Amino acid sequence: MHLRSFGKGTLALCALSLVLFAGACKKEVPPPAPAPAPAPAPPPARPTVTLRAEKTFIQRGESSSLRWSSTNATDLVISPGIGSVAPEGTVNVSPTESTTYTITAKGPGGTQDATARITVSAPAAPTPEPAKPAATMEELFRQNVKDAYFDFDKADVRSDARTALAQTAQFLRSYPQIRVTIEGHCDERGSTEYNLALGDRRAQSVRQFLISLGISADRLETVSWGKERPFCTQSDENCWQQNRRGHFVMAR
Repeated sequence: MHLRSFGKGTLALCALSLVLFAGACKKEVPPPAPAPAPAPAPPPARPTVTLRAEKTFIQRGESSSLRWSSTNATDLVISPGIGSVAPEGTVNVSPTESTTYTITAKGPGGTQDATARITVSAPAAPTPEPAKPAATMEELFRQNVKDAYFDFDKADVRSDARTALAQTAQFLRSYPQIRVTIEGHCDERGSTEYNLALGDRRAQSVRQFLISLGISADRLETVSWGKERPFCTQSDENCWQQNRRGHFVMAR
């Protein structure tokens, strides 16, 4: 009886131990949570850049300044014709024609551009002087028709008078519509009748010389004034020489 009772108690104790052991085995300790992954690094910032011209309109030969600034850029280039530049600064330019300048900023975060245009105009043309009014026919006549001068008491055409009459003939050939009156004049010495005849011979000598140069005779009239219409009134040789002439008047 005693052994049988012991055996049952032992069995009961063993069973209880198994139950407790089984329960203990089911309560496992969970593994530790994994450490959080590190946050990804932020992407590099994109470059920024600005470019402006101090004067956007200039005349050829003038200058203007380009000014720029940037952030997050490691390389900056301005074109055309300037090249690599610092992250910020200014530069003077003198374009000969209208030009658009471009700055390109590069960095780890990418590329960015900015532009500035300078318009070049040609210098203003000088204001032309007002056109002079065309010379009248009377003015042209006075400028180009030359009198013929004579020696004392002579009516032959001397060498200097030939040169003057050649110029007169050239003008008359250029303006065939013009007709002239050739006046014969004398100095104050001698009688009125003598000087009228001498003046007529002088006027005729001039007329014949112009005809020999190709001027039509029907364009040339003559008249003698003798000593009645002097050009100079002093009684000396210098004044007398001015009065001994074949003088031209444009016929109306």
